[in-house]
Amino acid sequence: MPRLTAIIAAALLLAAPAHARMSDPAPVIAAERAFAADALTMGVDRSFLKWAMPGAVLIVGGSPQPVEALFDPDAAFDPTARPLVWWPNWAGIAVSGDLGFTTGGVEVNGQRRGHYFTIWQRQADGTWRWVYDGGVPASAAEVPGPEAEPTILATSTVAPTSAEAALGELRAVEAVLAAAAAGDQKAAHLSLLAPDGRIYVGDRPPAIGEAAFAEALDAWPKSFDLSPPLSSGASAAGDLGWTYGRALWKDGDANGSGYYVHLWQKRETGWVLAFAQLIVDPPAPPAQG
Repeated sequence: MPRLTAIIAAALLLAAPAHARMSDPAPVIAAERAFAADALTMGVDRSFLKWAMPGAVLIVGGSPQPVEALFDPDAAFDPTARPLVWWPNWAGIAVSGDLGFTTGGVEVNGQRRGHYFTIWQRQADGTWRWVYDGGVPASAAEVPGPEAEPTILATSTVAPTSAEAALGELRAVEAVLAAAAAGDQKAAHLSLLAPDGRIYVGDRPPAIGEAAFAEALDAWPKSFDLSPPLSSGASAAGDLGWTYGRALWKDGDANGSGYYVHLWQKRETGWVLAFAQLIVDPPAPPAQG
């Protein structure tokens, strides 16, 4: 009987769908670390291009821009340039093993300056390339350093669907968030945030978990005008997805603008917001006299 039980268990393991055996984010973490290491030996331009998918996007200078427009493949490595260092503090992966993320501290010339957030996609040949990258000045003063292992977002346990189904559902849930945020963004976000999620608000430390969310959201304007997603992506299993879009708001008598970036995870209760950040547009140049 023990032998028969072992045979049945092995057969079930072999018959299990691939997504059941591909939920370890270690390859995503390794890719992020290799990306950061290359920046120190080949330069930021060539490292960003090496690790990017064609057309991968960064939100820089108040607009989403393709990586090819921002970095020079022929840039010479300058060992005297101020070093740009970053490392993962938090990471996760889809149950299908094809989409993941990392986020963590950023250091420029030895000074911690903020946090990055990167979405990674596994390619047909098994390699990983980033598809979205962006950063905010959330304080990195107290986050663990590069030597610490990142915290892991637990993989979704919902039954797999498809990327197409997930993207349709995400458009709908973003519309719900936008409608509510037009009146009270704090209540809107709190209703959808995952208890184990994170928010990056301004130059504050990352808000991690429910206890920190409410206070952090008080630092954002009372309401937002959020556009439908301008770009999005989802895992093959339909359990993990990302979006970004335009955000407008009033700050006293002044108008504010920027881009929201969201990471969504599907759970038994539906889609939850695992991560949110707001990339504020740079100030407009002074008018010429």
